[in-house]
Amino acid sequence: MGKRVLKTKLCDLLGIEYPILSAGMGPTFIGENTGAPVELVVAVSEAGGLGVLGGAGFTVDELQKAIREIKSQTDKPFGVDLLLPKNLDVGGSMGRKDVDEIPLSQILERLPKAHLEWIKKIKSEMHLPDVEIKVRMNTTTMNPKEAIQVCIEEKIPLFCAGLGNPGFMVEEAHAAGIKVLGITGNVKNARRMAVSGIDLLVAQGHEGGGHTGRIGTMVLLPAAIDAAYPVPVLGAGGIGDGRGLAAALAMGCVGVWVGTRFLATDEGGALDINKQRIVESVDEGTRVSKAYTGKTLRASYNRFHDLWDASGLKPLPFPTQVLLSSALLASFVKANKTSHVGGLAGQVSVLIDEIKPARQVLEEMVEEAVDILTKKLPQNVKTK
Repeated sequence: MGKRVLKTKLCDLLGIEYPILSAGMGPTFIGENTGAPVELVVAVSEAGGLGVLGGAGFTVDELQKAIREIKSQTDKPFGVDLLLPKNLDVGGSMGRKDVDEIPLSQILERLPKAHLEWIKKIKSEMHLPDVEIKVRMNTTTMNPKEAIQVCIEEKIPLFCAGLGNPGFMVEEAHAAGIKVLGITGNVKNARRMAVSGIDLLVAQGHEGGGHTGRIGTMVLLPAAIDAAYPVPVLGAGGIGDGRGLAAALAMGCVGVWVGTRFLATDEGGALDINKQRIVESVDEGTRVSKAYTGKTLRASYNRFHDLWDASGLKPLPFPTQVLLSSALLASFVKANKTSHVGGLAGQVSVLIDEIKPARQVLEEMVEEAVDILTKKLPQNVKTK
């Protein structure tokens, strides 16, 4: 059988073979560059899609090093995903610029008393070990302007804003030959981002892993396509095989943005326990909560969710809530309390039962989608 052809205008726009992008997934813990590492980016791009580096956990210097490492391993197009939150909680130690890193324990002492006491209570009751984590002050999330400049200087093919509206940087990016992609979970932001001048928009439904909105994919995609026109839209949220790809294309999307399925690959940067959670997941095996970052985020269900729900506490602003959750999650991992550990993952986890190479995932997705669009769909639908 010859090589499958599946081409949309996204392929021409980005210079890729297949309309599939791997999501730029970020770190699991403070200081750990997990999610979408260099290896995954290269694998997806080399397979004909477009790999996107999750840059949220990098320092600015590490980001530049990773970009150059990707360039040394592939001449195919790739992207970089950064978080550009509208507001950052930088009170207390979080606002310091005079040091590169601060012990997490030092920052935790500045948390509201109720939150700090809760952490101490959980660690005492569960006999959790202390784990000293260094919180880096020079990450791309804390220094978005500097991180953006690295992307501009390196002339990356595609800049992706995993959080926030990148419209303010479009003119400078275009001058450097860089395409700009934004992500939305509702129609209002789809319209706002479209008029800001971005080249591509990802509409991610409630089913998606990581930071996610409240609107289901089936409703959001056509609504976002209408609102963002003529900006091309990629579908995301619950898409992890050829059926999801074919459905997104049928609704008018130019391609798909795939996270969880590529996270659960040989090259995916998730912890082994988090990959296991995805493979073992049932249809209700994920949960949306503000426990991890202070923003609505979907992750594999685990007992940390229950502890947080029972606390009665209000989540702290982003990224301070990340510090709180990381303090406990790192202790859970060290104590091997796997029932309290679960990484970012979407509802599509229920369709994933095996960890495979990223190339195989992409090729099977294309094969299945082409088969549906050219063979199965015509047989299942009668028209006059």
